[in-house]
Amino acid sequence: MLWLQDPRQLLAWVIAVTLHITVHEFAHAKRAQLAGDPTPEMNNRVTLNPLAHYDLIGTTLLLLFRMGWGKPVPTNPHNFRRPRYDGIMVAAWGGFSNLIAAAVFGVVWQVLRSQGLGEPYYVVFHSCVFCGLILAFLNYIPIYPLDGSHILLGLLPTDKAMRLEMWYHRFGMFALLAIIVLPPGNPIIWLVLRYPIGLFYRLFAGLPLFF
Repeated sequence: MLWLQDPRQLLAWVIAVTLHITVHEFAHAKRAQLAGDPTPEMNNRVTLNPLAHYDLIGTTLLLLFRMGWGKPVPTNPHNFRRPRYDGIMVAAWGGFSNLIAAAVFGVVWQVLRSQGLGEPYYVVFHSCVFCGLILAFLNYIPIYPLDGSHILLGLLPTDKAMRLEMWYHRFGMFALLAIIVLPPGNPIIWLVLRYPIGLFYRLFAGLPLFF
């Protein structure tokens, strides 16, 4: 938590979280709208207003501990034109939007560095790339209620999806909590995320990532 004591790091992280949570939830809402579901628009979620996507618990945790979520976008799959396909796409678009945003920030940062201008903006660009990768790969883990669980349910045959969904609703939150906090000091979640985040950070930003 020492990073919270550095005003520059804290401000950069707040900017990154605000941007990526907004992009992530807007992408879910927009894809659902394109699939024929008016629910997100009725709930004022097809917007780039950050306040519409702020979750009191999840976003605050992301700001403080670098692990959290935005306010879930309400959808009604019965309104989708192609329920299974559109359900997968709605779930997938959130993390994909974070990857695109992280890539844009990384490329701009590389261009600035090539001109000798990158150093003053290191903290902001690092945070924007890193935060985007965290949100993308965290959400693609197939554990409920993360987006990856909805993608997996959409890909499975109906009978297996129904059984897995029952398991998710009973034990999904416990499974997610377990990989976040266990084992103490080096949680499973970081063992899972370390490699893809490091790989894409180097790809986007052109720098190694140490965390």
